[in-house]
Amino acid sequence: MGRVNEEVEAENGTVLKYQHHSNGRGFVSPKARVQPSTFVASTAYIEADARIGDNGTIGSGSWIDRGVILGERVFIGQNVHIGRDTVVGNDVRLGSHSRIGANVRIAGGMRIDADAQVADAAVLGSPRESAMPVKRSAGRVSSYLSDRAA
Repeated sequence: MGRVNEEVEAENGTVLKYQHHSNGRGFVSPKARVQPSTFVASTAYIEADARIGDNGTIGSGSWIDRGVILGERVFIGQNVHIGRDTVVGNDVRLGSHSRIGANVRIAGGMRIDADAQVADAAVLGSPRESAMPVKRSAGRVSSYLSDRAA
């Protein structure tokens, strides 16, 4: 990563600074750690104190909030938001347009469908589980359960 290339003013007036990631040109806070082998799409943002493992993909329009930890080989689709202090294990796949709350724990190997909404502090536990929609309304998912609970 190089010098600061972008400054954005937050709603509270704070100026946030970002650097372009060398692999994909996405915006990364100088206070975040992103491995060079991870692709960060040019319209993706990674906030301060986030740590991103090797060989991952962060899709266009996605936003990785403060303090998020992503393991290795994590695939994040387009327009995904991952809330503060969430921890995602290795080999996880998050479908496009998903919203993952703050302080969520996602075990390695999990698959989250496109358009999923995961509540704050949820724990998605076993690599063999996947988040399945309980109810869909006009293309949006209102809640999720694991395969085991269904």
